[in-house]
Amino acid sequence: MTVEQVKQQLRDVAVGVLTPFDEQRAIEYRKIEENARSLYDEGIRTFLAAANISEYHSLSRRERIESVETVVEALPSDACVLAGVGGSTTDALELIEEYNRVGADAMMIMPPDHTYLHERGLLEYYRELSAETDTPLVPYVRGFDPSAEYLADLTRVDGVVGIKYALTDPVKLGEAIRVGTDDVVWVNGLAEPYAVSFWAEGVEGFTAGVSNFRPEVGRELFDALSDGDWERARALRDICLPYQRLRDETGQNNALAGAISVPAVKKGLELAGLYGGEVREPIRPLPPETADRAEAIYDELDGEIDRLIG
Repeated sequence: MTVEQVKQQLRDVAVGVLTPFDEQRAIEYRKIEENARSLYDEGIRTFLAAANISEYHSLSRRERIESVETVVEALPSDACVLAGVGGSTTDALELIEEYNRVGADAMMIMPPDHTYLHERGLLEYYRELSAETDTPLVPYVRGFDPSAEYLADLTRVDGVVGIKYALTDPVKLGEAIRVGTDDVVWVNGLAEPYAVSFWAEGVEGFTAGVSNFRPEVGRELFDALSDGDWERARALRDICLPYQRLRDETGQNNALAGAISVPAVKKGLELAGLYGGEVREPIRPLPPETADRAEAIYDELDGEIDRLIG
């Protein structure tokens, strides 16, 4: 896709392609293919492959490339595939080269996993990546708390066409959008719960939570926001909240927030007739009682979708 086409695709609902593992924790590529095609048939056109929700850090380099290639080959040419890139500059550039070879449309630069960071150094990291490819870059801001000045400067890095913002700070978001260049598309990286408030600050697209397995919710929410129908947008957001709150829980014998986020979405995929599969360590499967709660919440969600969307 051209740069302008990628930007336009970012102004939409972006769905993460999860990685179904079998009981031996091997990737079931055919099921990745079928999930992607099903979501495309439901109107989704922007896909995040080898993403956080795809269990990026539990995949080998070869698995990341093969996962992205599977998604690219499964979808028609009007679908936009963003491929997850991370690690050292050298490792990231090698991944970018491979993703370009298999036909990814843009690179989603994963949140930095370096122990120590400097804002100016991180900007240089993106500049180094951009200097070696013409493929559009979309940095993912999550897991650290940069200044609004940094975010504004990020919009001025050559090659950066969008920013996936996943911080729970709409004030900083609004300030960064105001002082940054207007040539970059801001994407809400915190799914449906933040879609309304972030949209008011200038965000033009959002990533999926519930919409990963019930894409009609994301499509309707995006249309309501685009039309300025705030009452309907809030109602659609609200029906997603119980499932999203479940995703934020720690699970059993654990103090870390969000530990069941991925298996909860995989359970949603299964309940929707798609493929979820197993998870890899360090993530744990849902315990039976949590899986039962997920199913009950899904049933309520299903009823609310029937009521609001039909």
